[in-house]
Amino acid sequence: NAEYGGGGGDRTSSGRQQQQKQQHHKQQQQQSKERERSSSGHSRSAVQAKNPKRESKTPIVIVPASISSLINLFNVRDFLQDNRFVTAREKEMQGYRKQSEVTISRKRDLVEMNMLRGHTAPVTENQVVTVPYRIVENPLRLERKDWDRVVAVFVAGPAWQFKGWPGILPDGSPVNIFTKMKAFHLKFEEIPLDKNILKWDVTVLTVSKSKRHLDSVSALKFWEELDKFIVKNKRHLRF
Repeated sequence: NAEYGGGGGDRTSSGRQQQQKQQHHKQQQQQSKERERSSSGHSRSAVQAKNPKRESKTPIVIVPASISSLINLFNVRDFLQDNRFVTAREKEMQGYRKQSEVTISRKRDLVEMNMLRGHTAPVTENQVVTVPYRIVENPLRLERKDWDRVVAVFVAGPAWQFKGWPGILPDGSPVNIFTKMKAFHLKFEEIPLDKNILKWDVTVLTVSKSKRHLDSVSALKFWEELDKFIVKNKRHLRF
């Protein structure tokens, strides 16, 4: 019996030692995993520090939200991208659903772009590039850093269009805003000019109610005036 009891004690002691070894091994594994996670986290942080997120250089154009405006998110792509004016009502009847914002693609000759920017590097003749422009109707959703990319606004006429905008004067006048972005107003040639447009620094674009072949003239004028403004004030953007 003594021998039997003594053997049991040896086995018990051996079992405890095995459990201790297993616990120690688990602790080492856990510590190793924690070191790996920590190392991985530092590596990601280092990569992010070396490769910070690039700031967008896409220009932003703001259009009125009202469907009664001659230009809005319904038809801005037709006019500025395709050089063709279509009323918002027509687009609505065609089943077009207005989006919260759109991106238009402007095709540009690379030689012309380089000349405008003052670049002298040779390029292949007739090389065409596509430049994106972001079109929005609710500027209050823009982040603070986005405002530097706003290059143009289509003005409807009433000053309340600019309520809540940064830079608005106490009396509600948007004149200071028009020093930071190019202001445009689109109207039918037969309609008298709004009194606010007359006193503000706004470039007026006209379209005919029936002569669609003249639409491209006003669209071209928009891009010419906008290019001049960007070259002078925001040439760090892609345009």
